[in-house]
Amino acid sequence: MTTSLTRTYDTYHFGLSLNLSDKGLKQLIRIFEAPTDKCDTILGGRTSITITHLEGIGSVAVKHYYRGGLVQYINRRKYLNLGKTRCQIEYEWLQKVKTIGINAPEPIAFAYRGRLLYQAWLVTREIKHHQTLAQISRTNEERSRMVMKEVIKQIATLIKNNIYHTDLHPGNIIVDNQNYVYLLDFDKGSFFKGEKNILKDRYLRRWKRAIQKHRLPEVLNEIIFSDL
Repeated sequence: MTTSLTRTYDTYHFGLSLNLSDKGLKQLIRIFEAPTDKCDTILGGRTSITITHLEGIGSVAVKHYYRGGLVQYINRRKYLNLGKTRCQIEYEWLQKVKTIGINAPEPIAFAYRGRLLYQAWLVTREIKHHQTLAQISRTNEERSRMVMKEVIKQIATLIKNNIYHTDLHPGNIIVDNQNYVYLLDFDKGSFFKGEKNILKDRYLRRWKRAIQKHRLPEVLNEIIFSDL
């Protein structure tokens, strides 16, 4: 799938699903250039999110990409350009998974600045009044059980379509106040070429490891291991 619109504005390169005005691009650039800090979440997120209102579009979430691991202490914001940028990869994956019935944020734009080393941002439509599944699991076991039924359907759809979300865990699954489930963080998505049973095992191992590491309620393991 390809991006429908591309623009270079100031020193920023944009990929767009909608034709943003110069005013809209300037507004986004102001957000890109504003100081931000990496989010502290239950599962140690490596991004920061800024919410803003774009004229003609509405409320959007701007994702600022941060490095993880030891490299973050040397360079927190810049990535080595080896082809497609991280923001474009996630933008295109969001487009792809939505066509197969995965609930994911609507991609509006991606942007990056730099050549060999670049900074990156992703713009999606805001999902209002949400919590992560990790947060819900620590406060409401009954709601967690109900939400997990849809989570399992979503993971099963990914497996059916040979899509591997390498970092799927309760911290990057969010739920709105209508219990509608969304999967996040597809920037490391890939097509899996092996057998579906192997892909299923990878999802389950990653899920179980996250729950053990961050001491989340065992109810999340009980449900997914019995029903997926």
